[in-house]
Amino acid sequence: MLSRQAQEILQYAEQTWGHRPDTPWLKYPDNLVLRHPGSRKWYALLMPVARCKLGLSGEGSVAVINLKCGAELSGSLRQMAGCFPAYHMNKKLWLTVLLDGTLPTEEVLQLVELSFSLTADKKDIK
Repeated sequence: MLSRQAQEILQYAEQTWGHRPDTPWLKYPDNLVLRHPGSRKWYALLMPVARCKLGLSGEGSVAVINLKCGAELSGSLRQMAGCFPAYHMNKKLWLTVLLDGTLPTEEVLQLVELSFSLTADKKDIK
């Protein structure tokens, strides 16, 4: 089941850019990818991740989103509560954000927009 923030992000992507997520891995149907339609480049990956993989205490998993933020921002963003080095992606260029309300939805959506612009071909930007 998707977290409230994940649902809001997916709704935002559909309303803003007309993008719906796809599920590229049959083995992981809860992993959702948002991509640019032309280039097929990812700008967001929503998925559950085991708490221990992020250095969090407790059992089970948490909902997260991986977003491109660029090398110049990744270090400072990781200092914020709810932000981590990217899980399973380039840790200099990508960021993992908890989707549990730690970071307000407005701020997460700003990071989604940044990731969208950093991964877009010029022809993909409306």
